[in-house]
Amino acid sequence: MNRPDRDGADDLFTRLTALRHDLHRHPEPGFGEARTKALIAARLRDLGLEVHEGVGVIGLLRAGTGTRAIGLRADMDALPITETALHDHGSLTPGMMHACGHDGHMAMLIGAAETLSRAPDFDGTVVFVFQPNEEHGLGARAMIDEGVLEHFPVEEIYAIHNLPGAPLGEVSTRPGLICSSESLFEIAITGRGGHASMPQAGSDAITVAAEMVLALQTIVSRRLSPGAGAVVSVTEIVTDGQRNVLPGHAVLKGDARARSPEDREAIERHMRRIAAGVAATHDVRADIAFTPAFIETINAPDPTEAVIRAARTIGCPVIPDRPPMSFSEDFAHFSAAVPGCFLLLGNGIEGAHGRPLHAADYDFNDALLPVGTALWCGVVKDRLPLTT
Repeated sequence: MNRPDRDGADDLFTRLTALRHDLHRHPEPGFGEARTKALIAARLRDLGLEVHEGVGVIGLLRAGTGTRAIGLRADMDALPITETALHDHGSLTPGMMHACGHDGHMAMLIGAAETLSRAPDFDGTVVFVFQPNEEHGLGARAMIDEGVLEHFPVEEIYAIHNLPGAPLGEVSTRPGLICSSESLFEIAITGRGGHASMPQAGSDAITVAAEMVLALQTIVSRRLSPGAGAVVSVTEIVTDGQRNVLPGHAVLKGDARARSPEDREAIERHMRRIAAGVAATHDVRADIAFTPAFIETINAPDPTEAVIRAARTIGCPVIPDRPPMSFSEDFAHFSAAVPGCFLLLGNGIEGAHGRPLHAADYDFNDALLPVGTALWCGVVKDRLPLTT
């Protein structure tokens, strides 16, 4: 893997490391990224970019006379997790940390902005998109609703996410579906509680809830095609029961993952039927809410090929047709609006760099900063080449 061939490259990556550590020390929640936004906007202005602040932060860099424009996106929000990793740039905000590497994503994109602004060897416009609230699937939609794609139109858009456990700098992506959708569901069961010694006198909601949990697993095992890659997980059961009180109310909460809109809709349809059937069997009521939080992330062929070419040009190992990921990504709203590519960049396998995303002892790998910067610059030069 090659660093950009620029004078002062070591100084650049020293600055990017310092920036990443500063962002890591000061994590902020989705739609609460005030300090982060101000810092990013100031950095972009210092580089001479045209900056627009709204729901997120937009930086515009123009070169040559070309009319084409592409977007590069980084996410800004952190997670409500108490950090346990031991390093000198630990979170200073109790109960909040960058456990998904968004601090590194921002630093890599700032690195590309600095490199390209100092040596603008491309022809067209690069739109640097710093997005809030990726973790809850709300930030991209908020920026789109604010008019970001109308005010700063792009023909294509790209996003990088680090991948712990993969070799440092390994690029993996695929055309078509790359990330699953996530839908949140809640099933409220209303029965008739009573004394634990006399269950026959009521319709206790916890027994119904237990039966419903098991029945919901048949959606994936018996209602969808084998290999569909769908997941239905009940993650919470909340009741009003006590030690000797049978609950009259229970709520099941969880999420469902799907790799196509058709499977997502089928999961909801079967879930409603199962809940209604089990409830009717036990003479209780079941009210269901099923809310898609993230849609499926779809990569377009041409942008995906551009990423693969750029990665090979800078010497990254490449997996050009990786299996789809079961996690979800808010970038899906951008790539549904314009052709795009979401790619994964290996964060390494050792220590905190190999810990899973969202783990309390995870940390972004600073050695990835020059790789991501070079990859971003390579994509720009591939899609906005100089004309001769």
